Amino acid sequence: MTLPDPISRRTRLSWLPAVLLAAALGACTTPPRPQPVASPPRVQLPVTAQPAAPVPAPEPIAPAPAAPATADTAPAPYSAAVAARFPDPPIRYDTPAFAAGHPGFTSNAELQALLRGLARDGGRGGSATQVRLLPLGSSQAGVPLEALLFTRLGETAPAALAASGRPTVLLVGQQHGNEPAGSEALIVLAQQLARGRLEALLDRINVLILPRANPDGAAADRRTTASGIDPNRDHLLLRTPEAQAQAALLRDYRPVVVVDAHEFSVGGRYIEKFGAVQRADALLQYATTANLPEFMTRAAEEWFRQPMLASLKREGLSSDWYYTTSLEADDKRVSMGGTRPDTARNVQGLANTVSLLIETRGVGLGRQHLGRRVHTQVVAMTSVLESAAARADDLVKLRTYVDNEVSALACQGEAVVEAGPTQSEYDLVLIDPVTGADKKVAVTWESALQLQVLKTRARPCGYWLAADQQDAVRHLRALGVQVQRVDEMGVMRGETYHELSREIGARQDARGSIADGAGVVLVKVQTVPTLVDVPVGSWYVPLDQPLANLVIAALEPDTQNSFLASGVVSGVASLARVLARPEVRTTVIP
Repeated sequence: MTLPDPISRRTRLSWLPAVLLAAALGACTTPPRPQPVASPPRVQLPVTAQPAAPVPAPEPIAPAPAAPATADTAPAPYSAAVAARFPDPPIRYDTPAFAAGHPGFTSNAELQALLRGLARDGGRGGSATQVRLLPLGSSQAGVPLEALLFTRLGETAPAALAASGRPTVLLVGQQHGNEPAGSEALIVLAQQLARGRLEALLDRINVLILPRANPDGAAADRRTTASGIDPNRDHLLLRTPEAQAQAALLRDYRPVVVVDAHEFSVGGRYIEKFGAVQRADALLQYATTANLPEFMTRAAEEWFRQPMLASLKREGLSSDWYYTTSLEADDKRVSMGGTRPDTARNVQGLANTVSLLIETRGVGLGRQHLGRRVHTQVVAMTSVLESAAARADDLVKLRTYVDNEVSALACQGEAVVEAGPTQSEYDLVLIDPVTGADKKVAVTWESALQLQVLKTRARPCGYWLAADQQDAVRHLRALGVQVQRVDEMGVMRGETYHELSREIGARQDARGSIADGAGVVLVKVQTVPTLVDVPVGSWYVPLDQPLANLVIAALEPDTQNSFLASGVVSGVASLARVLARPEVRTTVIP
């Protein structure tokens, strides 16, 4: 028996015409929401088919000498027999980290100089490619947060890109500072887009590259930002400038495809719990949280993950679904990542993007196997770019359809307030750290491919916020959500929240407590039907907009990720659900 295929064979290959027809007719249908499922018996890893049309393997740019072995300062968490299973690729890439004698990874100063050089030289030699440096603010330690835009359009403003009919792809690296391979790989891709083999793809797509989303963490070789916050758990709350920079790219440029490049721990708690080390070169996943548009999930699987699997296999690189385990030694559950709306992968999925995660083996290895790790990222992300270019027209139509579909769901049906993974068991294949042989371990497996619905409510028309909730309004607008100001006193039919209990707790994910430096308010509520008096200056957040599912994640109060849980909304009395389209006069905040 195999794990459930995320895309049933009954609908495979037949769903796109339905999407395009519905888009052409302006029709919108309600996708089925996840249903609770019973825990299935022990299953094996899924076997996935390979696409018929292969994607060409990436070519190296100008070679650079490999760094000497003395630069590998971290001791290997395994034997030479294990290391032999991960030989270097036959090519070398030209990033500062691979320069002869370089002691570590590309520094922040080296990266800044490189990005400025690419922007300065873009378009030279008669090339139609424009390379624009995008300043996104500064990190907590004052390091510039910078992205590059690659396009062959004459205008580079976000509105011009949106009007061009070409989808935009956003590639993000090194949100966690101790995961450098993604950043090094994005330097390679930036070079190839500016003046290499990937440049021709810009006839079909625009590309944004944020190679280092957490420069302070990179400089300190640590996971978190300078303030100790995990930036990849901050994409709904936006407390850090690092998360705000990514939100600005998502809000302003509306990418249709987003890739988040990470690295995973190879030994560490896997040796402690299972007496084994990680086996795959790459772990892949897409958004897995409540209220995701069904067709975006299908596109992620069929148009992107399947070609990535084929590309990696052709390069002799192994892959698997993404999974992780907690930091607690006694907790031997293995989870397919988080299902909560706080990571980049899930928040960006709720923004109606094809949101992809690529993780390579790296945490705890220092510079060991760096060439292979970077090559794995380059192969995987090149596949994403080529798939996006091949599906450019379909992606534009799909985004239009999904934006309209989500907007049309306001005031009808149900919305999932909270969901979790489905628990089963399966045989995880790892590696014996001494012999280097495969080691099969039976684990409790928490699957994110099919979610258990834990809490639902009727989908409202929108939410009302009290006039003093400006902080919540600022957060919503930073995410790209439309907010309206109430211009005349009136009444809205809806529901208020009655608080039953509250406690202070810690935010949790599949790894354990989240590093954020503060507890959260966990409340239990019941809804009370009422007529809500809405004074002038209060706020209305409609759900007939594309980011409606993101609004639900932020404003339903009784989850650990809500604005109320983290104090962005001051209390349940400042918030209400609106169940009929309001008749009071409002103004959209520009």
